[in-house]
Amino acid sequence: MALTPEDIVNKRFQSSKMLREGYDQDEVDDFLDEIVVEMRALIAERDSLRQRLEAAELRQGDTGEVVAPVAAAPVPAASVPATTGELVDEAQSSNSMLVLARRLHDEHVREGIEKRDSLIAEAHEKAEKILSDAETTANTQITKYNAIISELEAKATELREFESEYRSELRSYIEKQLSDLDAVTTVAE
Repeated sequence: MALTPEDIVNKRFQSSKMLREGYDQDEVDDFLDEIVVEMRALIAERDSLRQRLEAAELRQGDTGEVVAPVAAAPVPAASVPATTGELVDEAQSSNSMLVLARRLHDEHVREGIEKRDSLIAEAHEKAEKILSDAETTANTQITKYNAIISELEAKATELREFESEYRSELRSYIEKQLSDLDAVTTVAE
């Protein structure tokens, strides 16, 4: 099946909901519109050339000379060729325009692929840098918090030792006071 301008105009693509780089949809649509206009012009020119060629072949006499096409044949603002050779030249010119359009299309696709690959590589580099920075920051914070934890554990150990000594001294003091109290009550009896 041959591709027609209507195929291009009516083609719809599903939109992607992925978070990724892509082509600007309006820019692609504008380019496709340009292709459609050019394709329609080329098809009209091709059809006109075919009609002119057929008319010239029908009028060709036994001598092999070509009679110029009638003025009613549709001609897209170009002069009417006088010979079959000129018709062939115009057809080749149309073909070369199609080849040029295809080459331009291929170049744009290649540039798009290169740009896509470049953007993807750049995004990967940024992602790696962000991950590296995050790991560095995390390691710094972990080291900082480990130092704080060590300080707090040392203070907790100090406080436990202080508590133990304080309890021991308090017990000794209370026992001494009880002992003194017992001595005072024994003497008083």
